[in-house]
Amino acid sequence: MRQLTALDAQFLSVESATTAAHVAGIAILDPATAPSGTVTRRCLVALLRERLHLAPVLRMRLADVPFGLDRPYWIDDAGFDPGDHVFETTLPAPGDDRLLAAHVARIHARRLDRGRPLWEAHLIHGLAGGRIALYTKVHHCAIDGVSGSEILTSILDPSPEPRLVEAPPEERPERAPGLIAMLAGALTRSIVQPVETLCSLARAAADMDAIPVVSGLPDARLVAQATRALTGDSRPLPDSPPLAVPRTPFNGPISAERGLAFASVPLAEVRRVGRAFGMSPNDVVMTLCSSALRRWLLAHDALPDRPLVAAVPVALRPSGGSPRGSSGGDGMVGNQISAMITSLATDVACPRERLTAVRSAMAAAKRRFVLSRRSWLNDLCAMVPSPLSTLATPAVFRLAGAAGAGVNLIVSNVPGPRRPLYLCGARMLAYHPMSVVTDATGAISITCASYDGRLDFGVVTCPTRVPDVWSVIDHLTGALDELLALLPAETAEAVEDAEDASPQVGEKVPA
Repeated sequence: MRQLTALDAQFLSVESATTAAHVAGIAILDPATAPSGTVTRRCLVALLRERLHLAPVLRMRLADVPFGLDRPYWIDDAGFDPGDHVFETTLPAPGDDRLLAAHVARIHARRLDRGRPLWEAHLIHGLAGGRIALYTKVHHCAIDGVSGSEILTSILDPSPEPRLVEAPPEERPERAPGLIAMLAGALTRSIVQPVETLCSLARAAADMDAIPVVSGLPDARLVAQATRALTGDSRPLPDSPPLAVPRTPFNGPISAERGLAFASVPLAEVRRVGRAFGMSPNDVVMTLCSSALRRWLLAHDALPDRPLVAAVPVALRPSGGSPRGSSGGDGMVGNQISAMITSLATDVACPRERLTAVRSAMAAAKRRFVLSRRSWLNDLCAMVPSPLSTLATPAVFRLAGAAGAGVNLIVSNVPGPRRPLYLCGARMLAYHPMSVVTDATGAISITCASYDGRLDFGVVTCPTRVPDVWSVIDHLTGALDELLALLPAETAEAVEDAEDASPQVGEKVPA
């Protein structure tokens, strides 16, 4: 049993009639390698039952504190059965990608039932070419991008033959905290909340010149410098670049509907561009997003004269670990993330100059992030008492969207496995991640994951603001062609014979 952190609870509080705060993904499967030639719901449920102990978050549910006086607790759901969370459907002909995306977008728009473990899996048949799709979604209060990727890897297999998984030891489910214990914890927190608020405020103020919205307040930089001086903080922080958020069609109140599009690009081509211009694959991805968004805004006669501002989630979780669930632990439950804020150079017309500008902006953001406190996101959440946060967050996000505050969008890169994975013997051809859109963070989010030599993109939008989501995908793939055209002929024609040693997309900012 453990209590949600302030950041985890914030992902619950942000939900409203128009906002669902889960992360998700679409796995495209080739059933030709499966023993039965297909993947059935029965097979999937059996696999989950066998490996459930590798992903403890899947069997946990929330236990709410009465009257919302404190943050909820995670507890084991004694009556949990994964079969209650797995659904199966078949698409009508022709079963193409757009039909799949429209079907998944409707599921993605629905919020999860908080009365049970916060996840769902939808097995979707009828895709063109005999393929099968598996759409999964898990609430963001339970996982971040890295833990979600590691949980996926722990459930799947490295070959069509299922691997042997050691059975978990017998354990008694933890009991839910009693009413008296919950109320006692809430009372204790209410006593220490003023101190926690002041401490969080002091930590956040030291970096307020790099935090969305508050960085635009008068003298934010001077206040940050003064706070660091008063607290004896001698860190030589570089100045943050101006992060004024321009008004775009992406920003403003959103609806409850969602749009979705997805595509893949060769990872070798992204790395080739990165090597040619001395930048990481992450920076190339940011350049692709910058170019795609610029093209979309130009097509809609809505390009602002200032660059768009993006939030880029950064994992703080130690890399290389496996989900600590084999013994029933909960080490992979919850979020260990922060965010870098960077401009996207959408105001730069020349592709080569735009690439250079994005590289420079990302370098500045990384330098600042490495030297600053990375807890500002959690600090902001911890300032507000839980009852007030639950009531006020949706209204605050709605107001921020209407006022054009926050950021223009979220761009997220998640590292994934380099080798193919298999589900019930079926090879996973691609995995397209999907994230959250809110009033305050924009009506579009772009997420990509590296997998088996490709970058798999997923773009989620609010269709009332971005009605043509597939055009964003077209602009993304066109942006890569544009960058490849900038390469010298000998570089563009080079053959990739060996595994490249450059950092994977989703690389973590060094400590």
